[in-house]
Amino acid sequence: MPEKVMPGPVEDSCGIREAVCIHTRKIFDSCRDKDCIEDLRFYPKLQCVDIINRALSVKGGSAKLLYVYVDVEPVSFNRGFYTVDMRFFYHVTLQAYLSCPVPVTVEGLCVFDKRAILFGSEGNAKIFSSEMRAGEPDPQMMQRSNTPIAVVEAVDPIVLDARIMDCCCKRDCDCDLCEIPTFVGDCFGGELSSGDDSRRIYVTLGQFSIVRLERDTQLLVPVYDYCMPDKECACGDGCEDPCALFRNISFPVGEFFPPNTVKRPESCDDIKSCCK
Repeated sequence: MPEKVMPGPVEDSCGIREAVCIHTRKIFDSCRDKDCIEDLRFYPKLQCVDIINRALSVKGGSAKLLYVYVDVEPVSFNRGFYTVDMRFFYHVTLQAYLSCPVPVTVEGLCVFDKRAILFGSEGNAKIFSSEMRAGEPDPQMMQRSNTPIAVVEAVDPIVLDARIMDCCCKRDCDCDLCEIPTFVGDCFGGELSSGDDSRRIYVTLGQFSIVRLERDTQLLVPVYDYCMPDKECACGDGCEDPCALFRNISFPVGEFFPPNTVKRPESCDDIKSCCK
């Protein structure tokens, strides 16, 4: 077995000066996903309902990820594993086509539920700290535990498809719409339509995401030196000579003279795309 390293100075030829014990979050498990989310219910803004009822078709526009609600629970009879339940809230913008050729923009909400099972190890220690929080009655932070923390990283999804369907049945309440957080609903600047619309839009989204489980822990890491910045702070209040800044800009030769060579198309498909 390799010799155990203790905190303190280290004699090493690679430039490592010291072994330091730090407190940080360690990633115990993680996963990535490329979800094709089909037939997500689109909840439009109230002022867009009449447009949808008269629309001949809809086409995809854009989608923005507003918020992800994350919950972590231990898996029964499988020690060390946890379920990570996620609910994604999207602000989706679509193009509705009526009798005129110019499309009309409609906005609304889409909700997607996802679950992952990851390993988060074990540990039920209770943690107390003397760190203060100003303005609170207790000068110390409240008791907390070292249970794993789920972190979700995601980019804005891609709108892959959108379609209109006539709905014969009517519902008095839609659970997805009733359970959205208040601050998510405020992002739309108005009330969203309930689940009793005569026509509904279903959207297909492409979502990339990374999910990981982290725990607070202490790790022994090698240290090379203190991190002292070498770069001086830039003066952004106009105190630097503007002519000196201009002299550092390269002359834009390409703006004055055409290039000597032009990239030739490599295939017939490239030629066809140029002729379109």
